[in-house]
Amino acid sequence: MKSSFSIMRDDFPLLRRSINGFPVTYLDNAATTLKPQVVLDAITHFYSTCGANISRGMYTLAEEATVQYEDARVTIADFIGAMPEEIVFTHGATDGINTIATSWAFDAIKPGDEIVVTAMEHHSNLLPWQQCALKTGATLKIVPLQADGTLDMHAFEEMISDRTKIVSVCHVSNVLGTVNDIASIVSKAHQVGAKVLVDAAQSVGHQKINVHEMQADFLVFSGHKIMGPTGVGVLYVKKDLFDQMPPCQLGGGMVKKVSYEQNILLWSDMPQRLEAGTPAISSVIGLAAAIRYMQEHIDVEALKIHEAYLCKRLIKGLIDTKKAVIYGPVDQLKESGHIVSFNIYGWHPHDVALYCDTYGICVRAGLQCAQPLAEHLGIGPSVRVSTFAYTTEEEIDHLLDVLSK
Repeated sequence: MKSSFSIMRDDFPLLRRSINGFPVTYLDNAATTLKPQVVLDAITHFYSTCGANISRGMYTLAEEATVQYEDARVTIADFIGAMPEEIVFTHGATDGINTIATSWAFDAIKPGDEIVVTAMEHHSNLLPWQQCALKTGATLKIVPLQADGTLDMHAFEEMISDRTKIVSVCHVSNVLGTVNDIASIVSKAHQVGAKVLVDAAQSVGHQKINVHEMQADFLVFSGHKIMGPTGVGVLYVKKDLFDQMPPCQLGGGMVKKVSYEQNILLWSDMPQRLEAGTPAISSVIGLAAAIRYMQEHIDVEALKIHEAYLCKRLIKGLIDTKKAVIYGPVDQLKESGHIVSFNIYGWHPHDVALYCDTYGICVRAGLQCAQPLAEHLGIGPSVRVSTFAYTTEEEIDHLLDVLSK
């Protein structure tokens, strides 16, 4: 199956590199994606032609920087079906979740209330809620998984109640590749009056996201997982909740009026209220360039078919070795996956990754920042392969050939 995306590979400079004489086979896209030349050019162009701070100076360069920054907000809002004022720029998905857990949650959650997360969450969607529960006196509930690695929706329905204030859930598991039924989760949570935060870090680059249709209250994702720079992320906040979002960081740009009198303060409107200090201006501009690149070059439905084909090919090859154990909902991954985690009998996953590296193959090995999930499944660390549009079947076959040795 020759992918229509193969022509894209020339747009990614890093794919021209070799390791130990082998061309780079990059299969760690769940950790971070590679960057096309247009993203690198956008960042360089900003620093070369403008480089000023935003919203501060009354001179041409500052005004140009502000326009580029706010134009990027419009591009990103349109990409996920939001309004520009609903887009808060953060340092990443982790920062976005922490913002909700400190801005919204500390006022909205009281002793005896409930916070619900799932057993498959990344540390960034578990630790903030653990601390929030400790500081507010709330109860943290963990939705278990079924044997195939999918969420136990029956248990979820039994767990939520009129005391549930927020459900925070990943759209796609960064370990198992499980795609959660966000529509059902949002519907059932809203029935009991709970808010929903969706961690879209592993989904936004692989499927169409429309926050209006999804009806989530909050959504986060990281720029670097969608071909953008590191150090920038997006937090979507539904406009209806603006009045419930006090600032969680204080400094320049997020206040309209301040004096030496502590009680004379007037916060800025959203989203600036949550963007204290100088933001990652060049990274925001780079992220907008990445999103425009995706819109121009990647058909999302074709991408899903491409990645599912690669997952199916990898899973079949792993099964054929008779030496691999695969984690997660295998049938689902064959139909709509882009992440496959596994182990090779008799080999530590770190050794597998190091062995692959000698052949230029980049895979992830470890607990994938989800240690409680690994313990829950009784698997310890694992090897993770994650694909993207520029991944080819030849690269999957190269991996399988190396693993067979």
